[in-house]
Amino acid sequence: MNKVASYKDLIVWQKSMDLVVRIYHLTQSFPQEERFGLISQLRRSAVSIPSNIAEGSRRGTKKDYRSFVLIAYGSGAELETQIEIAKRLDFLKSADSHQLDLLLQEIMKMLNKLVGVLET
Repeated sequence: MNKVASYKDLIVWQKSMDLVVRIYHLTQSFPQEERFGLISQLRRSAVSIPSNIAEGSRRGTKKDYRSFVLIAYGSGAELETQIEIAKRLDFLKSADSHQLDLLLQEIMKMLNKLVGVLET
């Protein structure tokens, strides 16, 4: 595995930070009664992805790092489901949900690759 100076240098971390910002902006237009429901869930799942990448990268072993990347991957799966719920409830416009889907798919592929790299 190539050494990086910081988790901030990882493209997957950068893209997941972009995803967090998009989720926050898009959920601002959700119904107010969802503030403690779907809005909170979407935001927490999104924030969990870069947070776990960062925390794992600072752990002492590849095994620990891999565990945190797997948690980030799980949060991505949660987020996929929550985005689907938001679509079905018509809280997201088609163009917005499509952009989210593409970005999240890209992040999930990168996380999957990172898990594989950390196995060796």
